Amino acid sequence: MRLTVTLACTETGDRNYTTTKNKRNHPERMELRKYCPRLKRVTLHRETR
Repeated sequence: MRLTVTLACTETGDRNYTTTKNKRNHPERMELRKYCPRLKRVTLHRETR
């Protein structure tokens, strides 16, 4: 049930991180605040399909 998902920066669109999530417990898209190397600051990253 664990899927590998890619997290993309909402400001630049860069796909910076990959992580796993349990689709049964969290069916909605994941949003995390992560470091964006291009902007050199923490931004919101959303799960991409």
